[in-house]
Amino acid sequence: MSEKLKSEELKTKNQSFFIRLLSTPNGFIGLTIVIILILSAGFADFLAPFSPTKMMVGNRFLPPNLEFILGTDEFGRDMVSRILFGSRLTLMIGAIAVGISMTTGIMIGLFAAYKGGWLEILLMRSTDILFSFTETLIALSCVAVLGPSLTNAVIAVGIAGIPFYARTCYSAALVEKSKPYFEASIACGASHSRLVFMHLLPNVLPTMIVISTLGVSTAILAAAGLSFLGLGAQPPLPEWGYMLAGSRDYINRAPWLMTIPGVAIALTVLGFNLLGDGFRTVLDPVERQR
Repeated sequence: MSEKLKSEELKTKNQSFFIRLLSTPNGFIGLTIVIILILSAGFADFLAPFSPTKMMVGNRFLPPNLEFILGTDEFGRDMVSRILFGSRLTLMIGAIAVGISMTTGIMIGLFAAYKGGWLEILLMRSTDILFSFTETLIALSCVAVLGPSLTNAVIAVGIAGIPFYARTCYSAALVEKSKPYFEASIACGASHSRLVFMHLLPNVLPTMIVISTLGVSTAILAAAGLSFLGLGAQPPLPEWGYMLAGSRDYINRAPWLMTIPGVAIALTVLGFNLLGDGFRTVLDPVERQR
């Protein structure tokens, strides 16, 4: 009976969370954009009217029309199909890069804050050294070592974001470590694993969720930048950054080739930023009391 009550209580909390999220303008707009992106990526095979890589030489540089709603590129490929399949790559880039950054950053931050001593000094000073370089420079260095490809670009962007997540988690864990409930758990004889994974981790996760939602947009922009420089996605992948790079020479002849993927990137980044702000509002105790 108690398990059933806990399940119902958890379900009610989840429902109230989404209701509060949808009641905030930023959360509603951001969630709508992200859902559209997810549906576009998930159903790209059914929604795309043509293959994203099939060349139709006779249809080169067609402006938007009834058959090709967003026009065609320099090889006659349908822009709608390439944008739809590009959304799949965009979600993959954001999810994997943030997954690498956040998972590694949380582990570094938690153990540095909990253990203290020489381990804290070693981990945090290493993080500070990486902070002295920009994320773009770190990503470029990683790609230079690993080689230009979409997979390597995602890994590079993930590695570049680790210092930020580690520092954020470290600060949040120090705050939780100084609270009375944590000291009481130590006094009761709680094990190290329980203190870290049952007390520290659940209490820093809300902050990290907000940061990771905002970090998805940063990862997408960074990966698009690497692809624009020719260090990320390689042809014929329909990646939005690469599409921007390929359309530079045709901006006067076919301006839609650069405008459409640029708008797609901008809307995606806006959606994740607004969603992150909505999460922050919902998870912030001060905001909830208003």
